[in-house]
Amino acid sequence: MIKYKLFCRNCNLKFDSWFASSNEYERLKKKKLLSCHKCNSIKVEKTIMAPQLINKSNADEKVSIEKYNKVKKTIMGYQKFIKENFKFVGENFAYEARSIHYNSKKKSKGIYGSASKKDLKELKEEGIDAQMIPWIDENEN
Repeated sequence: MIKYKLFCRNCNLKFDSWFASSNEYERLKKKKLLSCHKCNSIKVEKTIMAPQLINKSNADEKVSIEKYNKVKKTIMGYQKFIKENFKFVGENFAYEARSIHYNSKKKSKGIYGSASKKDLKELKEEGIDAQMIPWIDENEN
C-alpha cells in the first residue's frame, strides 16, 4: 500500500488517498477514475512528498496503527455478531427488507446484505429502517 497527498486543481483541496501501488495510482489516473471528493473534478494530481520512514522516534505512527487495530477488532466483533444473529441475503437486501416491512405476517430475524446508496435512500423514504455499516473482508490485512 502507498499513501499519496493529492491536490485538486479545480478547488485547491489537498487530501490523502491510499493505493495498492504507484502503478495502481497511474492506472486510475489514466482511466480518469480519480476525482475530488469535494467538487467531483477529475483534475487531481499528486503533490510532492518526502518518504516517511518508520522508526522508534515515530510514536504518532505507532499510536495510529494501534488505534486502527482497535477499530478493526471492534468492527470484526460486530461482524461476528451480525453473522451469528442475522440472515445473509446478499444483493437482495432491498427486496428482502421491503418484503419483511410490507408483509406483517412474515416475521423474520434481522437481515444483512448489500445495497446501493440509492436503494438505502429509497428504503428510508418508504419508512424502512436500514443502516450502512463498515465491513471488512476476512481476507483483508
